[in-house]
Formats: sequence, structure tokens, C-alpha cells
Amino acid sequence: MGSRKRLEVPNPLKVVTLPLLLASLVGSPAIAQSPTYGVGRTPTAEELRLMDISIGSTGEELPPGSGTAEEGAQLYVQKACIGCHGAEGMGGLAPALRSQRDADLPVWEKERILPLRSPYATTVWDYVNRGMPLGLEGTLTSDEVYSLTAYLLFINDVISEDQVLDQESLPKVSMPIGDEFGKPHEFKLNSPRLEGYPY
Repeated sequence: MGSRKRLEVPNPLKVVTLPLLLASLVGSPAIAQSPTYGVGRTPTAEELRLMDISIGSTGEELPPGSGTAEEGAQLYVQKACIGCHGAEGMGGLAPALRSQRDADLPVWEKERILPLRSPYATTVWDYVNRGMPLGLEGTLTSDEVYSLTAYLLFINDVISEDQVLDQESLPKVSMPIGDEFGKPHEFKLNSPRLEGYPY
């Protein structure tokens, strides 16, 4: 008797897997480019308007309203900001809102405090509007946001106590950081950090 040749039976997984893999690669662009995935819907104009809350440096997007530091001080207590940030913006568990260091120190040598480090007063307004109070974001009225912004700027000696902030005056506030914000410098490999830059 001659030697029998062994018959190789193809692996059924290979037979089925390869065509399925090829079909999925060929078919996936068609699915991805279909006009709809069958989920969700187009947002309404009102929903888009409510999400469009970004405020630029010129303040063109600011809503009507106004506020003072005196009104902001009352709101700071009423809205329980004091519970997280402490009395007058210091000593709470949340980040400090007022510097505890010498007023004559350069801004970069003070703590990371939004009303000091922000290049524009509109940024302070925008942050309070979209991020405070914690857990109840978006519940403050425009007047309340103007008032709280005025209070934060006042306790950091940026504006006077009686200055009224509104859509006209807020963008004109001169911030303590001046031209030092994001100042570009010449970068060289292995160069030391900028003098006074804390991070």
C-alpha cells in the first residue's frame, strides 16, 4: 500500500471570517456617509441660542443688565458663594477669589486668581455666568452676573466700589495683568523657564 496523502480541511473560522471582514471594510464607508444615523434630531433655533453663551473680549455678546460691587457682596452671601470660597473670597475649600499677597507684587507672583490673571473683564463675567454657582450653573440672571463680577473685581482693587458694570463699561475695564498675559518669548531647546512664571 502506498502512503496516503493527508487531506487538509480548511479552518471554518478562516473561511467565514475573511469574507465578513472584507464586507465590513467595504460597507462601513457607506454607512458612515449615510445622511442620518437614526438617532437624535436637529436642534431648534431656541436650543442653539441657549447654548450660544460665549462672551468675547469686546463684549459684543453681553446681554443687557447692570450691577455694582455692593449688590454683588449681598449676592455673594445669598447665593452661598461664601460657603465654598470663604468670606470676601478667601479661606474656603474652593479656589481663592482674592489675593492674600502684597498688593505691590507682580501679578505672576500672586495666586492663580481669575480677576487678576484674566486678560479681559469679560472673561470673568463669562466664567461666573457659565460655571457658578456649582451645581446650579446657568441660574444667575444677567444683573446678578454683572453684580458678582463687579464684586470680584472690586475686592481685587480692579474697580471702585461704586462703579456700575454693564455691557458698555465691562469691556473697558483695565485688568491688572495688562500685556503680560500669554506674552510670547523666544524658545530655545533646554532653555530655563521664564523668570517668575510659576507653572
